[in-house]
Amino acid sequence: MIFKTLSPAPPDAIMGLTEAFKKDPNPQKINLGVGVYQDDTGVTPIMECVKEAERRILVSEKTKSYLSIGGAPEYRAHMQKLMFGVDHPVLRDDRARTAHTPGGTGALRIGALFLKQVCPEATVWMSTPTWANHPGIFTATGYKQAAYPYYCAETQGLDYEAMRDALKKVPAGDVVLMHVCCHNPSGIDLSDEQWREIAGIAADRGWIPFLDFAYQGLGDDLERDRVGLLRMAEAVPELFVAHSCSKNFGLYRERTGSLTVMASTTSAAEPAFSHVEKTVRVTYSNPPAHGGLIVTTILDDAALRGQWEQEVVGIRDRIKGVRTALVRKLAEQGVARDFSFIERQRGMFSFSGLTDEQVAFLREKKSIYIVKGGRINVAGITSANIDYLCESIAEVLKPEP
Repeated sequence: MIFKTLSPAPPDAIMGLTEAFKKDPNPQKINLGVGVYQDDTGVTPIMECVKEAERRILVSEKTKSYLSIGGAPEYRAHMQKLMFGVDHPVLRDDRARTAHTPGGTGALRIGALFLKQVCPEATVWMSTPTWANHPGIFTATGYKQAAYPYYCAETQGLDYEAMRDALKKVPAGDVVLMHVCCHNPSGIDLSDEQWREIAGIAADRGWIPFLDFAYQGLGDDLERDRVGLLRMAEAVPELFVAHSCSKNFGLYRERTGSLTVMASTTSAAEPAFSHVEKTVRVTYSNPPAHGGLIVTTILDDAALRGQWEQEVVGIRDRIKGVRTALVRKLAEQGVARDFSFIERQRGMFSFSGLTDEQVAFLREKKSIYIVKGGRINVAGITSANIDYLCESIAEVLKPEP
């Protein structure tokens, strides 16, 4: 018997926190750990454009047969245009190939598996810090890993010079994982000028960019949030992009994402993608259809697309408004520490500056659930809980008598 010898696996750092939150009887409990958008009532809403798309699909759908290994061509074409922009040179030259994947996580895993086949001795470089699941995904595929500097705790900003200098030393053929926008967990992004310089380094050194693009539209807007991808695409011959529709379409449980490989030529893209499809075939065979149908229905229709874009604006504006309100209310509570950096960060996440001891106090004494390291999901803050949250943070930051 094999199961009797097993010890329980450690709980996931974020999902385990959510399970503990669910069991907490405190009516004032707040979950700032899990990475999902919530509206001001604390609900992860279904977009109105998604509801309308699903109504149309219900009426018109004629089959539940399998999709192809790479997914529906229409969905894949829409993902390319959404990421690169309509009529981008990479698309005009037919240098990109896209697979519909089960979420952004599925895209990362397929990309990791494919890369392990073609460059098995490479090391994957990740930012310090990075999304908690990144190391696990690449560990599961047997990759060696290394880190490059990113966040500076002293300035609550980007440690750009250290990052740049480290990436100048990455060997050719290694893989560098980067967040395109709304860096998770810090909320700190590179500027256009910084992306240009890093892209030039990638081209000079010959390392392979693997871009995680999970939050398009939640930073500045759908166009400006793609700047990191565009700068890389201008500079390097090959790259990977893992894209997600979880946040900007609200399709969390539909697991709707894509993996795009960009090659130097059309003739190089086709055989590369055949190996991606081979990897998909032995992993999950073909993707789930429903989320892709929703996205395609919305992006195929001018009115629905316009509605979707406005709903994305609403999500983005609420997150920015929460950031401003949090900084203001902490000051009103008499907190001496300067939290203005929270307003400069982008997307759903923020490094709050709270220590692990302070995070533990808030969880144990106040039922406020924050990921170890002090990362908070600002979208979990509502008008109903923000005062309690700020009072609790003020208490934990109060100097010892």
